[in-house]
Amino acid sequence: MTGSEELAHRFEEHRGHLKAVAYRMLGSLTEAEDAVQEAWLKLSRTDTDDIQNLGGWLTTVTGRVCLDMLRSRTARREEPMGDTQDTVGAFVPDPVLRPLSHIDPAEEVLQADSVGLALLVVLENLAPDERLTFVLHDMFAVPFDDIAPIVERSAAATRQLASRARRRVSGATPSNEPDLGRQKQVLDAFLAASRAGDF
Repeated sequence: MTGSEELAHRFEEHRGHLKAVAYRMLGSLTEAEDAVQEAWLKLSRTDTDDIQNLGGWLTTVTGRVCLDMLRSRTARREEPMGDTQDTVGAFVPDPVLRPLSHIDPAEEVLQADSVGLALLVVLENLAPDERLTFVLHDMFAVPFDDIAPIVERSAAATRQLASRARRRVSGATPSNEPDLGRQKQVLDAFLAASRAGDF
């Protein structure tokens, strides 16, 4: 196996995780795939001998690419191409019609796709830096010290971003679903599965 084939193999081991991170950041499978492809291009142009933790490096690069895409979208006031708007004009993310990584179909059935979609709608209301910090820390348990360089802030400021994002997410208007206790259980299960990498 050549060096480039080995690098491609190592990248493929992380693709599912990277795509999940990007999808949760961007809310669009197409844009998530673009972000992961950009991470691959950056990796292929980098001297990998200096990379001690490839998974962490790729997550950081993917997060930065997503952050740039979100900032660009905000600056241009644009929505991802092909995505839909609901009746009041809010962005509705792509539904996940296929698994983001290789998981057992029985496990996939147990995942609450509607909760994931609702969470993405809520995340759409966060600023790009808040969204990145919330997704990486609260969903993927990435330490604040590792997130800080991505958002170009101190670890303390990054903690504040996450705290602000949590307040905004918890203050979001609940759906018309009457059973809020059940929604919380499903959301907790979703977050636990996300943290465990159970996509």
